[in-house]
Amino acid sequence: MSKIEKVLATGKTHTTASTAGSGHNGSLDITLSSPGSAKPAHVFAGTQPHPAAEQLFAGAWSACYTAAVGLVANDLNVVLPADFSVDIEVDLGQTAGAYFLQARLTLRVPGLPLDIATTLAHTADQICPYSKATRGNIDVALNVLTA
Repeated sequence: MSKIEKVLATGKTHTTASTAGSGHNGSLDITLSSPGSAKPAHVFAGTQPHPAAEQLFAGAWSACYTAAVGLVANDLNVVLPADFSVDIEVDLGQTAGAYFLQARLTLRVPGLPLDIATTLAHTADQICPYSKATRGNIDVALNVLTA
């Protein structure tokens, strides 16, 4: 893995648990538009028009990682706070003319003890397919916030 010397673009996501019932009943908030069009072709309010690949990758990873946190919490009999969330930032950058990605994942679980939150974060990282796919391929920082 190479360290990024210059960040060219960053895709950011903020994912929360769906409270719309069981299963995958949540929504995806993205604004999509056609190049040269003044109005969006599809409106899913939430992000900038023309989401970059980094934004879409961060969104998919965030949804997958959030589900993994829920599975781990269930297995460990941990009740997640209603306001738990996952933030993922994926940078596209350059070093010596070559392009690379790097990422930062932040699990926010207000009120949970730090040791339990850290266990949730790292165990979810071990089972999330997106985390597995990036492991050893890009630099990833995993952060846990409990306040």
